[in-house]
Amino acid sequence: MKMSPDSVVALIGLGSNLGLATDQVEQAMAALADEPGLELTAKSSLYRTAPMGVVDQPDFVNAVVRVSCTMGCYGLLGVLQRIEKYFGRTRDGERFGPRTLDLDLLMYSDQIVSSPQLELPHPRMHERLFVLEPLTEIEGDLTIPGHGYLSVLRQSCLDQRVQRLTAGAVLEVARDD
Repeated sequence: MKMSPDSVVALIGLGSNLGLATDQVEQAMAALADEPGLELTAKSSLYRTAPMGVVDQPDFVNAVVRVSCTMGCYGLLGVLQRIEKYFGRTRDGERFGPRTLDLDLLMYSDQIVSSPQLELPHPRMHERLFVLEPLTEIEGDLTIPGHGYLSVLRQSCLDQRVQRLTAGAVLEVARDD
């Protein structure tokens, strides 16, 4: 699909730690690529990562994609939430817990947004190696507005466990239901 000249670059973080996590992240990438108004322009490798916050849960599979989009940031957020719901994501109030799919809008161009529905850049992305590592893979030494260069930010997160998965690796975790 040929995008219009007024399209905007957005960065999206993907994660899953329930069921066939690798498949769910890859299928979510495909769903993003099939979405009208979006063009998937880059995708990182998949990474196996330790949970943060609630640590008594399975490891995650994480990745980052770059998209070119013709919709606004709130429209894109709505698309991400619809895809999460399609993959069985429920929002029961527990933060940082296990999930079938998590799609986070990390950056929308260099815009800074602060509202009850959306904060851009993502408010914790600069503290999370599971975001910074795949982001560096596709963007190089990008600057996160208000936080600095990826290369510097990564140095303060090196104690976090993040491992690139080999192509074709499958991470399946048990479901509680």
